Amino acid sequence: MVSRVVPIALVLAGFVVAASAPVLISPARARPTAALSYVYGTADLPLMPGLREVPQNAVVFDEPSGLVVEADAVGRGVAPQAIARFYRKALPELGWREMRPLVFKRDGERLQLTIGRRRGQATVHFDLVPG
Repeated sequence: MVSRVVPIALVLAGFVVAASAPVLISPARARPTAALSYVYGTADLPLMPGLREVPQNAVVFDEPSGLVVEADAVGRGVAPQAIARFYRKALPELGWREMRPLVFKRDGERLQLTIGRRRGQATVHFDLVPG
């Protein structure tokens, strides 16, 4: 009976070790990545690399009908067209569908992006509302 218990225990121990082992990525596939940050007040609305938020403009309400977030971000050396491309690629991967140009919907939420240029910087206004 002991001879059966030991191999099973070793097999189970192997699963525990395998489950806790770090995942290795081959050097050919490894890429340095910047830490991804998110628009203030949201859990999964990425802030495009190269943009920085304007904290004094952020407004967040947790309404009974859902979350309301208004936030602004700016970036030097970032083209407004690049911002639009970034969000048109990133948001569908997070479940958003573009309904109209730069207006996205997901699970009872509506997100509108207003992208422009001001004082030599690209600007983006995030307007997230229930809907």
